[in-house]
Amino acid sequence: MSEITASSSIGAIGLSKRARAVAPFEVMEIVGRANQKDRNGDDVIHLEVGEPKFPIAPSVAAACHAYLSAGRAQYTEAAGMPALREAIAAHYQRVFGITVEAERIVVTNGASGALVLAMAATMDPGQALLTADPSYPCNRQIARILGCDTQLVPASAAHGFQLRADQVASLATDQTGAVLVASPSNPTGTLIEPAELAALYQLCQTRQLPLIVDEIYQGLVYGQDPSTALAIGDPWIVNSFSKYFGLTGMRLGWLVCPPGLSGAVTNLAQHLFISPSSLSQAAGLACFEPEAIAVFEARRVELAQARDYLIDALTALGFTLADTPAGAYYLFFDISKLSDSSAQLASELLEHANVATTPGHDFGPTFAATHLRVAYVDDRARLEAAVSRIRGYLQARR
Repeated sequence: MSEITASSSIGAIGLSKRARAVAPFEVMEIVGRANQKDRNGDDVIHLEVGEPKFPIAPSVAAACHAYLSAGRAQYTEAAGMPALREAIAAHYQRVFGITVEAERIVVTNGASGALVLAMAATMDPGQALLTADPSYPCNRQIARILGCDTQLVPASAAHGFQLRADQVASLATDQTGAVLVASPSNPTGTLIEPAELAALYQLCQTRQLPLIVDEIYQGLVYGQDPSTALAIGDPWIVNSFSKYFGLTGMRLGWLVCPPGLSGAVTNLAQHLFISPSSLSQAAGLACFEPEAIAVFEARRVELAQARDYLIDALTALGFTLADTPAGAYYLFFDISKLSDSSAQLASELLEHANVATTPGHDFGPTFAATHLRVAYVDDRARLEAAVSRIRGYLQARR
């Protein structure tokens, strides 16, 4: 037996069906190739990952230094520091005028941890998560790890690529365990209209289906005030310190549970995670201070300007956008006029223009070949350089 065959055999025996069934996060393959080009001396402009290049807010960094200087590095309560849970509750009151009891809030290891807990709390093995195509790819892989299926519902550009109440009414079955929507959405940056969200919530209540609302990009909306699904009822709410607050590497999020259910979620969290990082929670607490909020708001204005620039610049090159997205920092372009394959175009842009983007395959099959996600996460000079490179490559290709 050859070494390769032996290694493959051992791997197959050692891995569970669950591990073998989970598909890779395709964008990370793009990231790996782009990083290798960086290491080789190429100057890659990274528009593939949802992570703006902003540094940590100075007052938040100072809070982290102070926390470490005090010699603290202990476990916290599984549901998070009481002070942080109270601060999150106060945030809902201050920004949205909504009272949320701190006891309903579970602080988590990133929004990913919140998604794991929400799905584990609402679905049994063999049930299905009903969600839109396109949507964040890890959602369906988390469901698969939990022994659940995913029912991807093709969305339409005419409805902002968002799941609609009438689709859920016609497609949900006895095997549907939960419904998941995102507003603003990754990869599209679109929001669910309030009336549609209310209809969706009422339908889920009638059908006794848990509704999970991903509000990870909640603070990053443009031309309007941010909103929350808690204004229309008590769905499960997933949120994060990664996006608006800019703490991607801190891996901190939170879950707002429907009344009476946080105890069961905390029980799950105890066994899965023990507790979130205490240092990250100290950083999260500092995010709600006025000094930090002023920084985040200035950055939101900068992101809105970046969005508007890229829309104008790339549509002039043949990229097509159904509508201007109102949130997050993504543009989900139709590239049908430029290529028959978004994966091929993304590969070409990386290899020949040193611009990294994300093909649509990650987000579901419906728009896999026709759409490309571009994240406007760098400064204006770098975005202009990216457009210039793309323009030069497309002209040379013609």
